[in-house]
Amino acid sequence: MNLSETTKKIFIDTWAWVALANENDAWHEVAEILNQDLVMAGYLYVTTNFVLDESYTLIQARVHKQAAIDFGEEIRVSKETGILKIIHISEEIEKEAWRIFKTYKDKDFSFTDCTSFVVMQQLGINEAFTDDAHFSQFGFIRLPGAL
Repeated sequence: MNLSETTKKIFIDTWAWVALANENDAWHEVAEILNQDLVMAGYLYVTTNFVLDESYTLIQARVHKQAAIDFGEEIRVSKETGILKIIHISEEIEKEAWRIFKTYKDKDFSFTDCTSFVVMQQLGINEAFTDDAHFSQFGFIRLPGAL
């Protein structure tokens, strides 16, 4: 996982992908504005295949299948144009995520969240595009913040 140290990076969580893809989501407009700001500021978006799996499934359930397909196609274009890096969860990441999952018994971290935490730590990413409080509970900065 070698990404340029000078590139501004932000981790994109399921919350953001679903809010962006679903026009009826309560946070759609907020997510759209933040997305535009981050793109204009030149951020590299980082996500994982586990987060995308959650996102496709939720978009299909909350909107419809075609919306999930359209979202997936946009993801592929973003990857090809270099504004999005998709990290595939390795066995090493999974093992560390499992350690976090077991250790924080007082938190309802999903296993996918734990894999995201590991990726963020490994890449030195401090900010996540999410409103999921679990990210700040683990020590990361949430954007758009606690709404």
